[in-house]
Amino acid sequence: MAILGIDEVGRGPLAGPLVVGAVVLPDEKPEWADELKDSKKLTVKKREKLNEIILAESTAVGLGWVFVEELDNVGISEALRLATRRAVKSVQGLHAPFSQIVIDGKVNFLSLTPLEKYVTTVVKADNLVKEVSAASIVAKVARDHYMYDLDVEYPGYDFGKNVGYGTAKHMQAIHEMGICPEHRKSFEPIRSMVGWDRNGDGMVDKKDTTGLGAQGEAAVCEYLEQMGHVVIERNFKTKFCEIDIVSLCGDAIYFTEVKYRKNNSRGGGFAAITSDKMKRMRFAAEVYLKCHPEFNAQNPVVAAASVSGERFSVDDWFVV
Repeated sequence: MAILGIDEVGRGPLAGPLVVGAVVLPDEKPEWADELKDSKKLTVKKREKLNEIILAESTAVGLGWVFVEELDNVGISEALRLATRRAVKSVQGLHAPFSQIVIDGKVNFLSLTPLEKYVTTVVKADNLVKEVSAASIVAKVARDHYMYDLDVEYPGYDFGKNVGYGTAKHMQAIHEMGICPEHRKSFEPIRSMVGWDRNGDGMVDKKDTTGLGAQGEAAVCEYLEQMGHVVIERNFKTKFCEIDIVSLCGDAIYFTEVKYRKNNSRGGGFAAITSDKMKRMRFAAEVYLKCHPEFNAQNPVVAAASVSGERFSVDDWFVV
């Protein structure tokens, strides 16, 4: 049973692309497969050596790239989905057979595709499943080489060492020189520094990274992703309405209102979902779809989530 292993590299850096690796190993595992593990657990020298072997001797290797401009426009969740599908398409183009797909993590980025039924998501698969370990290695090496080239093109940011992550030296360079075209304007603290607006035309997409409400929304995002949703937007706002979370699952697009309470003694967050509030939520969904006609084929669903306590527990989530 051939496995297609999938893993991503570059979810958290402040600069550079997101890369997803996809690898099918030979049916009879070669001896070098015993050396495969999470790319972060390997030295640079060992990673480079294994990368050469994987590229030369695997049944198939594919890479999916999402570069900075597109990542900023679509958001990290959608970028992960796009990069995964591009990596898989690359493998399919090689006509390499596989009967199972293993994705590292909790989210099936192949949902809404004919391949979703073959997917198993496994936390820490990059250290448990050899095909995923291989995908982790080829994606890491490919992205690192891209960042090494950027270090020459944009000297001063130390990309050759930090590969885009927000180290102290990197942050100091940003404050002294400003940003370069490879910096992610949708990521904090760069977003606040440049006043970036994803939607343009007055559509503001602010993200409160410190408030209780934002922490509650983050908890609901994780909850939805575990249910198979792909979060495509947070804190969509116009002058007339706002939506906390927009996500895709199956053939539907969900608009979720998040309510946080320190405790449930007063009925929890749902106590704030009045009939008037529900009307405003539906109106906000209509506005969003007018602004994003690419989702008009999806079935719109308005939902609410209740979060409570210091640990931001998701008490419930239901369709309004």
